[in-house]
Amino acid sequence: SSGINAEYGILEVDGKSLKRFVENRKKACRTWLPKINGVPHRVVLERDSLEVWLDGEKLEVMGEFTDQGTETHFSIENQPAVIRAVTSGKRREGIIYNLFISDTQIPDAIEEESHNWQ
Repeated sequence: SSGINAEYGILEVDGKSLKRFVENRKKACRTWLPKINGVPHRVVLERDSLEVWLDGEKLEVMGEFTDQGTETHFSIENQPAVIRAVTSGKRREGIIYNLFISDTQIPDAIEEESHNWQ
């Protein structure tokens, strides 16, 4: 009989299983997948450091406090972009982050999309 005898290991990232790592990243980050001029982009906010990444590159951003919370300003393809952070008023929800590009709100990425985007 022919067959393949293979032993599979568990993929780990930072000492955690890939599944656990992805779950932790989901909690630690906010992801958006806007298209600008037909070009798909990936914007990621790391909530603990408030760093913003565009297509894998860390951006220079300008943060400011507002009456409602904070705003983090940057640009994508010369278009003004801002991530607004406001409190939900609910302890379990915490802070709500919304991305606006040229005053248009961009919906949060659906998890499957954000992991499959190349």
